[in-house]
Amino acid sequence: MIEYGGYQAMVKYDDAGFFHGEVIDTRDVITFQGTSVAELHRAFKDSVDEYLNVCAERGRNPDKPYSGKVALRLTPALHRAATAAAQAANKSLNAWLAETVERATRMS
Repeated sequence: MIEYGGYQAMVKYDDAGFFHGEVIDTRDVITFQGTSVAELHRAFKDSVDEYLNVCAERGRNPDKPYSGKVALRLTPALHRAATAAAQAANKSLNAWLAETVERATRMS
């Protein structure tokens, strides 16, 4: 994974000797490619910059990487259980959920 300007991209290498990348944290499609790591990084930066320029020219806000806000729907019973678990841990529901998700995704 590589990052530039707050955008992250996944990169794959193919049998023909090309690196192919795609920005993963936007609904818009931003792709790039290169035959070397240096060329790949340049192409990634150029693609993100071009995307931002096109958005500016069109008067459109670019799709931003994840904001950190998640709308979550739970059953009433699960909501109650999560709130009780958060209270038992002496935490807010938001803090408890964030820590639980972090543990589940092994980001800590």
